[in-house]
Amino acid sequence: MALARIGVVGAGWWACEFHIPHLLKNSHADLVAVSRLGKEELDKIQQRFEIQVASENHLELYAHDLDGVIVASPHVLHEEHASAAIENGCHVLVEKPMTTDIEGARRLHTLVEGSGKTLMTPYGLNHTHYMEKAADWVKEERIGEVRHIMLHMSSALLDLFGGEPMLETKDHLYRPPPSTWADPSRAGGYGWGQMSHALAALFCVCPVEPVSVRGVCSKSPTGVDYFDAAIVEFEKGATASLSGAAGLPKHSPPQLELRVYGSEGMLLLDVEEGRERLTLSRFDEEDLIHEIGHGGGYGSYTTEESVNRFVEICRGEPARNCGDHEIGLKTIQVLDAMYHSFESGEKELCR
Repeated sequence: MALARIGVVGAGWWACEFHIPHLLKNSHADLVAVSRLGKEELDKIQQRFEIQVASENHLELYAHDLDGVIVASPHVLHEEHASAAIENGCHVLVEKPMTTDIEGARRLHTLVEGSGKTLMTPYGLNHTHYMEKAADWVKEERIGEVRHIMLHMSSALLDLFGGEPMLETKDHLYRPPPSTWADPSRAGGYGWGQMSHALAALFCVCPVEPVSVRGVCSKSPTGVDYFDAAIVEFEKGATASLSGAAGLPKHSPPQLELRVYGSEGMLLLDVEEGRERLTLSRFDEEDLIHEIGHGGGYGSYTTEESVNRFVEICRGEPARNCGDHEIGLKTIQVLDAMYHSFESGEKELCR
């Protein structure tokens, strides 16, 4: 079978450190073309990774018979660049958040629905054996009807969302720019940048439909959210409490914990290094345990599996997509309502 011909749009920090190296390792992928702004930076990337085609105009990439496109541009450009890929007959892997407003998310969702193409968002935790197992348990109704969810995520990113250089990236080819992560006018903040991961995990595991959000936050020196708290209501009466924090010390492992309470039991997924566990506790005591293993949770976080699955999709091969446009839309519904609630101080409906 032919190689998947892939292009990368928005080749900055994340694409150069992760997406492009993953593609080059994949024997079923041909990295054909790359795009970003800045001729000097573009030339440097093209030479370092030996990419055939490079252009500052992302639309020029589509003249080169691409099967799929990876979009890793700044948050506010995700809809434009992902839409262009779909409209040009390509599958698209678009970095989170899928879009930065609900109108854009619905436009992109509709576009994908009518295209016959696949949209994937590379949530690294979603494309793991334990997240898939948790989703399967809930789909099989092992906990019955979902009634309440507790979701917490925290990261050591006070510097990133405070407008300072991210310490861990000091030796990288490029570093994450404050204009993407710490500017409130460009979807900066912990919600867009990190809670998008946590919410995608929630919607991967739980097939619930969000109805409303009431949230509060505290802000960084640049005016984006550092710490988030929210109450979410879903259809059929289910509820959730959300918590997000940028305030971990750098030497602490990142945290993501999901607890789902149902009519027949509860599911616990905790991926913090040293306490990794996926368990299902039932009222009839028919409990289940799925082994994750030390270091196999957040300690093994990578986008490589997402990229590999995307390559298989581009080749026409079956691959489970745990970050599709449905999960993307629900994630943006909650984030959009949460940010509106931060400003209004009121409960906001998910549109």
